Amino acid sequence: MPDPSSDRREPVAPSVWNAANALTALRIVLVPVFGWLLLRAGGAEDGSRIAAFVVFAIAMTTDRLDGDIARRRGLITDVGKIADPIADKALTGMAFIGLCLLGELPWWVAVVVLAREIGITLLRFAVIRSGVIPASRGGKVKTALQAVALGLYILPLPGAFDPVEITAMTLAVVVTVVTGIDYVVSAIRRHREAGRPGASA
Repeated sequence: MPDPSSDRREPVAPSVWNAANALTALRIVLVPVFGWLLLRAGGAEDGSRIAAFVVFAIAMTTDRLDGDIARRRGLITDVGKIADPIADKALTGMAFIGLCLLGELPWWVAVVVLAREIGITLLRFAVIRSGVIPASRGGKVKTALQAVALGLYILPLPGAFDPVEITAMTLAVVVTVVTGIDYVVSAIRRHREAGRPGASA
């Protein structure tokens, strides 16, 4: 009798050309559009600032949508796991740098946040042979806090909102640093486990 196991087929990996990755690509394309609107007229034109906020909000919404689509339709790919956080960092990085150029944020904030983001991105590539590490819950909270804080700064709000903006940005920076440390610890642990004798390749 034929071996029933011979009819079993290995699951087919999803194509990188899928809806989830397309949304990630759209987010990357929107980065220069957002940057132009934010910096237009030296950031002094309320209409451009509101338009920049709308583009920023749309781009951040695609971050949630691409993840939901990938999980629901089984479209999770290694390319998506890497491209998704890079797209997030490109968008938020443009916002941090743009606000610093406009003199609305101190440069040390951008330096701390971008150093963390670039460092984690490089670490992702450094440990990629041990497996791609997807964004953690802490990372998602960090992204959400950054989005809220940046959104408040991008909008042309009256000075009465300054304490709210500063509080939101402070919380976002603290969580950014803490989750960065946690990611480094997780990556080191995973790398060590992958290097143990008998560990699966």
